[in-house]
This record gives sequence, C-alpha cells and structure tokens, in this order.
Amino acid sequence: QVQLVESGGGLVQAGGSLRLSCAASGTIFSIRAMAWYRQAPGKQRELVAVITRGDSTNYADSVKGRFTISRDNTKNTVYLQMNSLKPEDTAVYYCAAEGLRRTIGSRESDSWGQGTQVTVSS
Repeated sequence: QVQLVESGGGLVQAGGSLRLSCAASGTIFSIRAMAWYRQAPGKQRELVAVITRGDSTNYADSVKGRFTISRDNTKNTVYLQMNSLKPEDTAVYYCAAEGLRRTIGSRESDSWGQGTQVTVSS
C-alpha cells in the first residue's frame, strides 16, 4: 500500500503564506510526477501545480507568481509554498502521486492524499 499524507493547511489572513507538505510512504520504486489539486465548495477539483521527477513545473494561471511547487525525490515528498494568499484560494488541497511504480516492472498508477483544508480570510 502507498499512502500520501498532507500537512500544513490551516487558516490564514489574505496576503499571508502557508506551506503544504505531502509525503508518500510505502513500497515505491519511482513517481513520474507529483501534483497539488484543490477543490472549493461547489466547484470541480482543479490542478494547482505539478512537478515532474526532472523538476519541470507547471502552474494554474491563477497561482502563477504566488505559489511554488518543489519536491524531494529522496523522500518522495512534495511541497507547495503559497504566498500572497487570496480568499479565492480557500479550498481543500489534495496531493497526488502520478505515474507511481511500486517496483521496477510494475504498471503505473496514481495515488491521492486525503486532503488538507486551506482557508483564507479577507
């Protein structure tokens, strides 16, 4: 079993910062990409940022210049530094490990964390 555990969510005032962490544990050979998604009440889940094993990154337009994604491949951990937070950033943030292989010959699969709440007050 592979488990993703997020931490770092909470309540912050507009303009503030938070840092989310997500650690993947279990039998893991490789992870192609790690990503952060978010889902606000009444809205669909959306991609916030993604980082590949080679450190290529991509961001949603709404967070470019404010959020930074990074990863530590040795620890199978991904981070999301969120600065200049806005009330519209309020959502449950989910970590995803995409293209995960448990062994050298196994098929790729995706795993998700349980989510962490981020609330930005105005």
